[in-house]
Amino acid sequence: MSNVIVIEDDGDMCDMLSVGLGRRGFKVSAYQSGRKGLAAVHLQQVDVVLADINLPDMNGLEICRTIAANQPDIPVIIMTAFGSMDTAIAAIRAGAYDFITKPLDMDILALSLQRAERFRNLQETVKELRHAVKQPRNYDNLIGESPVMEELFSKLSRIANSDATLLITGESGSGKELTARAVHMNSSRKNHPLVTINCAAMPGQLLESELFGHKKGAFTDAGRHNKGLILEADRGTLFLDEIGEIPLDLQPKLLRALEERCVRPVGGTTESTFDVRIIAATNRDLESAVEDGLFREDLFYRLNVINIELPPLRSRGADILLLAGKFLKDIADRQHKEVTGIANSAAEKLLDYEWPGNVRELRNAIEHAVVLTHFDKIVPEDLPEKIRLFRKDYILVGAQDPMELISMEEMERRYIMHVLKTTGGNRTLTARILQVDRKTLYRKLQRYEEPQTL
Repeated sequence: MSNVIVIEDDGDMCDMLSVGLGRRGFKVSAYQSGRKGLAAVHLQQVDVVLADINLPDMNGLEICRTIAANQPDIPVIIMTAFGSMDTAIAAIRAGAYDFITKPLDMDILALSLQRAERFRNLQETVKELRHAVKQPRNYDNLIGESPVMEELFSKLSRIANSDATLLITGESGSGKELTARAVHMNSSRKNHPLVTINCAAMPGQLLESELFGHKKGAFTDAGRHNKGLILEADRGTLFLDEIGEIPLDLQPKLLRALEERCVRPVGGTTESTFDVRIIAATNRDLESAVEDGLFREDLFYRLNVINIELPPLRSRGADILLLAGKFLKDIADRQHKEVTGIANSAAEKLLDYEWPGNVRELRNAIEHAVVLTHFDKIVPEDLPEKIRLFRKDYILVGAQDPMELISMEEMERRYIMHVLKTTGGNRTLTARILQVDRKTLYRKLQRYEEPQTL
């Protein structure tokens, strides 16, 4: 039901409009004073204002101008018993949506009110769309407006509530742990533990004990019973960071635990079941590790039910400045420094740089700049030297000097090595980009005698 405010000094006319429009589905609030009517427009939820042009305390056109200036989304319909072309023009210039003359035809007035309401709804929709376009896209603490991040957010929102095992891949510093945390916080398990362990941070025996637990006396230092992180994460999420570093001899035990959903602690004789979602992450090329015999193929497929590949920062375009702005505000607030932005010349340096350390490196660079700057905006001289002096590498294909031209084979070699470098040495991704199979890529790399890059 539309809310209509009628501002009309004639009490009988107010009653007639309240009854007539009420029968046609409108909720009418009538005021016989211009000032009281304006106050109501300010305080109430209003869809349309219907105002007489001649009021004792103020002119209807003045009401129209005030509403147009302060609440432009609310359409105003002006009514008068003295209709003329000049009055109509004055009403439109004052910002009126429509102009009608008395005596009123209630059906025609109702049609005008319905059109005005549709206009208001359209204005609201446009405003919401504009607001949505301007808002940085985000998913929990992940932010970004680039197409690759929008695609990532869409995928994360679809898989968050699934219990399927998730393998997050991406370069170091690209936000794998943040992504795992975002998935957990948007899942039905968010009120239960998120347990994190870095598989590269401890030797195999200790990692086994941490994951699966141990009985008191199971080994020399086992002074008390430890239930293990898998059971600690029961009904929640277990995040296995750097899963590519898990020792080969421990992989069968992890595979069995994931398939059977039960664990047996070190030194124990009984098994305990668990209900845990597994999220693993790695910056290694696990498919290559499988081919090299460093990672079990069955465990890889068990972990890689859903793969999330995080984009490197250099592929995210203007997200670099979006993230830099967020880091700058957080760091400046924490350090109580009056640094409010990034100069255009410094922004260009940030966009040119390749960011091998990804988001983590960007954050460190902004902290470096905030600490050193003498200005209210970061300038190039505030940035770390390797960013300040960075020059892009180009593959020259349009040279006019014959001495600069190279053979087709050399061009292929340079381009393959460039793609390999850009993907952080990921041969699977490199082969996919080049649209060749992995064996072909290996043969070419061996021919280029670049075994150190394999």
